[in-house]
Amino acid sequence: MVGGGGGAGGGAGYFGVLVSDPWLQNQFTQVELRGLKAHFMSMRREADNGRLSLRDLSSKMSRLKVVGENLSEEERASFIRDSYQNLDEDLDFELFLRVYLKLQAHASSRVGSAAKNSSAFLKAATTTLLHTISESEKASYVSHINNYLGEDKFLKQFLPLGASTNDLFEIAKDGVLLCKLINVAVPGTIDERAINTKRVLNPWERNENHTLCLNSAKAIGCTVVNIGTQDFIEGRRHLVLGLISQIIKIQLLADLNLKKTPQLVELVDDSKDVEELMSLPPEKILLRWMNFQLKKAGYKRTVTNFSTDVKFPPRMLAPSIAKTRIVVFLTVTNLDGEAYAHLLNVLAPEHSNPSTLSVKDPFERAKLILEHADRMGCKRYLTARDIVEGSPNLNLAFVAHIFQHRNGLSTQAKQISFLETLPDDTQISREERAFRFWMNSLGNSTYIDNVFEDLRNGWVLLETLDKVSPGIVNWKIASRPPIKMPFRKVENCNQVVKIGKQLKFSLVNVAGNDIVQGNKKLILAYLWQLMRFNILQLLKNLRFHSHGKEITDADILEWANSRVRTSGGQSHMDSFKDKSLSDGIFFLELLSSVQPRAVNWSLVTKGQTDEEKKMNASYIISIARKLGCSIFLLLEDITEVNQKMILTLTASIMYWFLKQPVEERPSGASDSENGSQSETISNSTMDDTASESSIEENGTR
Repeated sequence: MVGGGGGAGGGAGYFGVLVSDPWLQNQFTQVELRGLKAHFMSMRREADNGRLSLRDLSSKMSRLKVVGENLSEEERASFIRDSYQNLDEDLDFELFLRVYLKLQAHASSRVGSAAKNSSAFLKAATTTLLHTISESEKASYVSHINNYLGEDKFLKQFLPLGASTNDLFEIAKDGVLLCKLINVAVPGTIDERAINTKRVLNPWERNENHTLCLNSAKAIGCTVVNIGTQDFIEGRRHLVLGLISQIIKIQLLADLNLKKTPQLVELVDDSKDVEELMSLPPEKILLRWMNFQLKKAGYKRTVTNFSTDVKFPPRMLAPSIAKTRIVVFLTVTNLDGEAYAHLLNVLAPEHSNPSTLSVKDPFERAKLILEHADRMGCKRYLTARDIVEGSPNLNLAFVAHIFQHRNGLSTQAKQISFLETLPDDTQISREERAFRFWMNSLGNSTYIDNVFEDLRNGWVLLETLDKVSPGIVNWKIASRPPIKMPFRKVENCNQVVKIGKQLKFSLVNVAGNDIVQGNKKLILAYLWQLMRFNILQLLKNLRFHSHGKEITDADILEWANSRVRTSGGQSHMDSFKDKSLSDGIFFLELLSSVQPRAVNWSLVTKGQTDEEKKMNASYIISIARKLGCSIFLLLEDITEVNQKMILTLTASIMYWFLKQPVEERPSGASDSENGSQSETISNSTMDDTASESSIEENGTR
C-alpha cells in the first residue's frame, strides 16, 4: 500500500530532493520538498510541450495551500509581474521554489500571521509559533515514557528522562524510543527484531529506525504528512513532541470502543444506538461517557467543551496536523474543575473530600482533584495549573486515563447481549482500517475516523481522487463541508462515481446515493479500486521505459517472482491468493532480493506452525516499513493470504525498489527489469469475492 499520490507522501523512504543552493534547501523539510517537487512535475506535465514559464505559474498554483487559498490568481499574477522582469523565462524547480517562498511570505503578510495558515507546505521556521512547545506537556509525556518504558531491556540504560532537560529530544534521535512507544500504544505493531538497537548507531541504522517509526506511526493512525527522518535527526522539538503526543493519545483512547470495553453499551438504550456508538470516534465516546457519569452524580450541566469545531493547537501537532486534523478535546476551565470533582466522586466515592466542591480558589480545588485521583491510583497527566488554564491535550489524557483506570460501567448480561445481535464483520473491519489509515496518510483536509460515516458527503473522496490523479476533480461543482443540503452530498458522490467510471473502476449499478447512505460493501469496493489504481499509477510513473503502457497485476506478480528467482530464492508465488504464501518465506526472499542486508535469516522461522507463520509475518511487515514501504496490512493478512493486501505488499516493495538509484540496487538489477509482459497471467486472478464488494473487476485499464 503505497502512500502519497504523485509522491507527496510517497511509499518509499523519507529521502528526497536535493537542490544546489544550500540556503534554499534549508527553507524546506525533505517531505515538503518532495511534495512541492510532485506539484511542480504535475504542472510541467500539464503544460504545453512540457515547458513552464513564470507567466504560467499564477494559474497553476491554486492547489497549493497558503499560496492558493489566500491569493487569487490575479493577485499571484500581479505579484509575479512586480517581482520578475522576464515572465517568459523557463521555470526550473529551484526557481519555482524561490517564487513559492516569495508568494508564501506575501500571502502570510496579507493575513497578518503565517501561523493562521499553517499547512503541509508551510515551512515551520517561518512561523515561530510552531516551534513553541509546552513545557507542561513535555513534562507529562516524559513522565508517561518513564512509567511505561522504564523497565525496557534496552532503554532502561537511558531512563528515567529528565522532565526539565532536552533528554527526550536527544534520545529520540536514534529512533528506538519512538518505535518502542508505538508498541506500547498498539502492542505488536513493530517487530522489535527489526529495530536497530545498539548503544551507538551509524547514520544508516538511525535512518532505518526513523523510517520504520514513521511508517508504523501511519499504520496506527498518526498523521505524519509533514514529518521526515531528517526532522528527528535535527531534533526539531515541536515535530518530535507532536508525534509523541499522537502516539500517547492513541494509547490512552485504545479502550474506548465496544470491542475492548463492551460495557459501553450501558451508554445507549437499544441496538440501533449501539451501531451509532460503534461509528463514533473515541473522543466522542469519551464525551458521552463523561456526561453519563456526571448525570449519575446529579451534575446539572452538560460538558459542552468537546467539540469537533475545535482543533488541537499547533504546539501539540506538526504544522500540517494542526491544519488538517479536526479533533475533539476537553477543556474544564469554564467549569472551574467542578466537573472533575463530580466525576471522581461518582467513580470513587470512598476517596472523595467534601471540601473539593466547597473551596472557592480554583487552584486549591484543582489540587484536591489531583489528590483524589492519586488516591484512586490514577497517574497524573497534568498539574493544577493545567486544569485551571485548560490545557486541552493534558485534560484529554487525564480523562482518558481515568476511564482506563475506573470507568464505572456495569457488566449486566442484559446490556452485553446487545452485542451478540450484531454481525461479526471482522473482514470488513480490517479492510475499513487499512483504507482509513491509507487515506489519512495522504494528508486530506479532514481526518477520517470511520470511512462509512466520514466519506458520506463525498468531499474527502474527491480530495483523495485529486491526490491520486491530480486535476481529475471538477471543483467548481463540488460542495465543501459543512454541507447542510442533502442533495449537495449526492452531487459530490455522483462526481465520485463518475470519476471512478472514468478511471475504469467496476461500478455496476453503483450511484452516488449509495455512498451517501453508507453502503459498506460498495464503499469498500470503491476504496479498494482507488487504492489499487494509486499503486499502479505510482508504478507506471516510475517505469519510464513503458511509454504509457499500463502496469498490471500480472506485471507485479512476474516482477516479484523474477526478483526472487534471480537472487537465488527457492520459493514462488502462483497468484496473490497462493496459500503457500502464508509461511512468509516468499516475501522474506523478495525483501532480501531488493536489499540483501534487510533480512536477518537467523531470526526467520520455518513457517510450519501457526505461531511460526505469525512470527514471520510480523517480521516481514516491519522489515518492509524499515526499508521505506508505506503499508497498512496486519500480520493476519499474510498468514490468511488476503489477496488484496498481498497485492499491496508486493506492489509497495516493487515501488520502493524501482525508486532506488540504479547504482544502489543489488547487482544484476536494472530499471528495465520488469519481468515478462506475459498475457497468460491476466488480472482476472484478482478475485474480489473475499469481501463480496467488487463487481466483475477484470483489472483492465
